[in-house]
Amino acid sequence: MGLFDFAKDIGKKLFGNDAEASDKIKEEIERDNPGISGLNVSYEDGVVSLSGDADSPDALEKAVLLAGNVKGVGEVKADQVTAPPQTAEVEYYVIEKGDTLSAIAKRFYGDANAYPRVFEANREVIKDADLIFPGQKIRIPKSAG
Repeated sequence: MGLFDFAKDIGKKLFGNDAEASDKIKEEIERDNPGISGLNVSYEDGVVSLSGDADSPDALEKAVLLAGNVKGVGEVKADQVTAPPQTAEVEYYVIEKGDTLSAIAKRFYGDANAYPRVFEANREVIKDADLIFPGQKIRIPKSAG
C-alpha cells in the first residue's frame, strides 16, 4: 500500500513522548480491530511503519487512517502489511474547515443523504458523525451503494 501523508500537528493526542508512541498507536488500532493479525507498529520522527496481515483491503486502509489521524504522525508506511487485492475503488479526503459528512456526501455522491455511507466507511476513525475536524483524513468509497 505504500506511504501516506497526514497533518502531523492535527489529530487525536495519544502519546506524550516518542518512546511510548509505537505502543499507544498499536493499542489504538487494536482497540478498533480493523482486521490485522500480527500487527507491529514502529514510530520514528513522525513516521509510523505498520506490518502484519490484513484480512481485507478495508482493514489495511482503516489501520493506516487510525495511525495517521494521531497527533504527531506525519506519514504512515504500510508496505509491510499483506492484504488481499483491492476490488472496490476508494478515494481519500482531507476534511476542511466547515465540512460536514452531509456536505462531503453531496460533493462525492451528489446526495447529502448518503452521509451514512461516508460515516460507515470511517467508523473506526469517526466516532461521532457530528465530530469531525479539519485535517482529518477519511476514506470515500467510490460507489454510493
